[in-house]
Amino acid sequence: MDIVVKGRHTEISERFREHVAEKLAKIEKLDSKVISVDVECSTERNPRQADQCERVELTIYSRGPVVRAEAAAQDCYAALDVAMGKLESRLRKAQDRRKVHHGKKTPTSVAAATAALDVPSLNGSAPLSAGEEGGEDLDHGPVFIREKQHDARPMDLDQALYEMELVGHDFYLFVDAATSQPSVVYRRRGYDYGVIRLSV
Repeated sequence: MDIVVKGRHTEISERFREHVAEKLAKIEKLDSKVISVDVECSTERNPRQADQCERVELTIYSRGPVVRAEAAAQDCYAALDVAMGKLESRLRKAQDRRKVHHGKKTPTSVAAATAALDVPSLNGSAPLSAGEEGGEDLDHGPVFIREKQHDARPMDLDQALYEMELVGHDFYLFVDAATSQPSVVYRRRGYDYGVIRLSV
C-alpha cells in the first residue's frame, strides 16, 4: 500500500509522516484491496478558526470504489485521529455490506427502501446563476470554481447510494446503467434519499 502525504499551505514533518504510516497500517486489515492512500494536510490561517485550523483529508484508492474522509481540529494529530475514525467506520460499513445477512435481521436493500420515492421533476425550474458576468461578484471578489473529472462507469441506484456513503457526501453524480442518463442521488432530511435524472 502506497501512502502519499502532502501539505497545502503547510510543512509536513517527518514525525507526522511516521505517525500517519502507523495509523494507516490498520486499513489493510479492513480492506486488503487498497492500492494507495492520499493524505492531504492544510492549514487555515484565519484566526477566528483557530480551534479548527488544521485539516486532514484521507482518500483511499483500491480496486473497489474510492473511500474518503476529512476532519479539522486544533492540531494535525487530532484531525488525523478524527478522520481515521470516520474512515474506519466507512470501511467497516463497506465490509459489512459484502456479508450475506440471513433471517429476520436482514437489512432492507437501498433499492427497496428508495423504490417508493418520487423523482423530482425539473420542469419549470429556474436556471441558477453564479455571480456577475465574467465570473466576478462585485461584493465578494472573484468566484473560483473547483473542477474535478472522474471516470464514470454505469451503475445502478443501489451502487450509487453505496458509493455516496463511502465518500461521505450528501449527493453523488453517476450514469444510470438502466437508462444511460446522467443522474444524481442525494440525501434528504431524515433517512430519505432522492434521485434527479437529466433527459438529454
